[in-house]
Amino acid sequence: MISFRVNSEDVVFEGDERTPLLWVLRDHSDLTGTKFGCGIGQCGACTVLVDGRAQRSCITPISSIEGRSITTIEGLATSDEELHPVQTAWLEYDVPQCGFCQAGQIMATVDLLQRIPNPTDADIDAQLTNICRCGTYARIRQAIHRAAELQVGGGRDV
Repeated sequence: MISFRVNSEDVVFEGDERTPLLWVLRDHSDLTGTKFGCGIGQCGACTVLVDGRAQRSCITPISSIEGRSITTIEGLATSDEELHPVQTAWLEYDVPQCGFCQAGQIMATVDLLQRIPNPTDADIDAQLTNICRCGTYARIRQAIHRAAELQVGGGRDV
């Protein structure tokens, strides 16, 4: 039995401890915003926050999550009326094209802005390794800069 928190709620998983976190989130917690992309931790579509840091959930065995706190895209906004600054910036810049990778992109950006509150383009290129098959990288970069502004102006930590 593995106990942890997902989006501020206590969760217990009683299955195989080798099960990837991705499948526990999607199949056992019905949190389908986290996507399966490659299954080998390369594309980043499955990115979630584990204790506030971006992590690829497709290669994270649930056994390593005991006692930890997970945030998925579903738990990022404080309410339907108050989106996270990164989500707001994503909407302002109309970032998604197909949208499949965007939950992972957003979660990786939240981590980036916690570590580097005002990243340069070089910081973004070096730190954000998620793949967007539609190639919306220019809009992603613009939205990251906007989210950095929003976090300072809105007084909310990203």
